[in-house]
This record gives sequence, C-alpha cells and structure tokens, in this order.
Amino acid sequence: MSERRAYLYTGIGETVGVVTLDGRPERLVAEWDGDDSLDAEGVRGVARVKKIERAFNSAFVALPGSADLLLPMRQDMPKLVEGQLVEIEIKTPSRRDKSAVARFIGPGDGDPRVTAHAPTVEELLRLWVKSGSPTQGLAALEAVEAAEAEALMTVFALPGGGDISIESTRALVAIDVDLGNRDGDSKKAARAANMAAFTTAARVLRLKGLAGLVVFDLVGRGHDGPALTTAARNAFAIDNPGVGIGPISKFGALEMIVPRRTKPILDRLLDETGGLSARAGALRLVRAFEREGRADPGGRLVGRCSVAVADTFAALDVALADKIGRRFTVSPVVDWGNDRLEVSTS
Repeated sequence: MSERRAYLYTGIGETVGVVTLDGRPERLVAEWDGDDSLDAEGVRGVARVKKIERAFNSAFVALPGSADLLLPMRQDMPKLVEGQLVEIEIKTPSRRDKSAVARFIGPGDGDPRVTAHAPTVEELLRLWVKSGSPTQGLAALEAVEAAEAEALMTVFALPGGGDISIESTRALVAIDVDLGNRDGDSKKAARAANMAAFTTAARVLRLKGLAGLVVFDLVGRGHDGPALTTAARNAFAIDNPGVGIGPISKFGALEMIVPRRTKPILDRLLDETGGLSARAGALRLVRAFEREGRADPGGRLVGRCSVAVADTFAALDVALADKIGRRFTVSPVVDWGNDRLEVSTS
C-alpha cells in the first residue's frame, strides 16, 4: 500500500511544502515573500471585465490589485460586456508565458473585491495528506532539498530497468520511454517499461507541477491499448477530475490531458535562460548559513556565490542576522553561476 508523508519547512523568505510517496518526492509547493497572493488556484472574488476577445471566445478580467486573468467564455454563460462585474474563481495560476485562467461562477454585484484567498502551504499539505500534522524542522529541510534536486532532473530511472525523459515545451509535455537494459523477452520488457513509465511520470509531473497536454512516446510496437490505457488511468487517478486519455496512435504515442492546478515549480527555481534563478540561489545560501551556524554556534561564516545571488541575498540579510547573529559575510564571485555557492567557517 502506498504511503504519503507531508513536510513543512518555514525558513527566511520562504515556506515550502513537500509530499513524499513511498519515500520519493511527489509534490513540491512554495510560497516566497513578496508573492502575488491573488495568483493562485482557489482565489475567488468579484472581477471587472476589462476586454472581450471574441476571436478567442475569451475575456480578460481583473480582481482589485491582480494581474489580468483569462476567462474562457462558455455557451451556457450569459453574454459579457466590457465593464460589467462577474464572480470568478482562479482555476489555473499564471505560468511564465501564460496568464492565469479563471472560471465563471456567476454575475457579480457590489464592488470588485476578493471573497476568498488561496489555501496556505500547510492547508494544501493537509489536503493532500490527511494523516497527522506535517513534519517540520531539519527533516523538512532535507525533504525540500531532495525534492528540489529531483524536480530539476530530466531523466528518471524506472523500476526494473529503463528510464523516462520528461521535457516541457510551450505546447505540451513530452515523455520519452526508453527500454535501457531491462532484461527478458523484448515485448514483455517493453510492456513492463511502459506500465512503469505511467506510474513514475504521474509522480514526477505532480512534483514538477507540469500538466496540460502530455504525450508519451511509448517503447516497442504492437501495444496492448486497453491494458496501457487502464494503467495510465490508474496512475493519474489522483489528478482527477479532468484527466483525459486518448488512444495509442499508430506511431506509438499516447496523448493525455492533465488539469493544471499549480504553478510549475521550475518557474521559481529556474530563470529565463534555464539556469538556477538568483532568488532560488539566495534562499539556498540562507539555508547553508543556517546549517553551518547550527554546526558551529560561535563560528564566523563566510559565503561565496554569484553576483546575482549576492545582490538578491541582500534583501534577506537582516532576517538572517536576527536569527543567527551578525556573524556572516558574503563574497560575490564574478564568474560563478547561480547554482554554485560555498559556506565555510573561519
């Protein structure tokens, strides 16, 4: 039987939650100081229609203080006009290149306002894992760092051999299944690898926060369509409602739709170039200072990092000094990437 555990890490500038499934990270959700609290699933309110896009059968609406939200128009909705009020709920938070998406609840009245905020990280963890309180402290930090490391990976080993590669594009998430060195009859080995691929991919997509159109490039030929479709449906059952699975094509591809509910975690961890973001690097530096500070309570701490990480760390400096004392210095290194940092005692 599968076992899920929840971990909650509250650090300087961040609150991070992790869910593990049988010891492997399955979900990673974070709140950083300064986040837009209105850009999250579950926010509800009365918004004003700013613009109608008839060509795309959509409207742009906005809550007070929020960015524009995309509101798809359905046939069962009343006709919208610019300037009117509508009650909406955010269905999908924004992504790096996409606006947040709202769903229509009904006509609005009164003034534009927020009527319900999104769940906190702890509330989400309790929703996903209903047994007891989330684990906190050092164990939670270790779970966060393990989850971040796996979320940044592209290739994931399958039990029994082989692997999958998961890559996201603007249009879809592509998953390539590779047989690798899996032993046995080639047809049986391919079937087993494809079955395992669904289970592993479902966990990793939840970890990365990836969804939308998902395409599996299955290994082998002559696929047992009903068996593989059932395996995919079971692997993604926890993501319902909204999962849709298509037939396996003659080219060996299986297409799925998985509902988007969270921001992709890589939008936080990576910058536009695909490298570690300066903010993520600065938070890692804070964690490293705290870890070394616990190991050597009286020592002077010296940190080295990229210029961008050092600049971003400056906003966290005072809070860290309040927590561990003013016993650390940061030295930026011009040619270092944001993913490289060192903390030592002197």
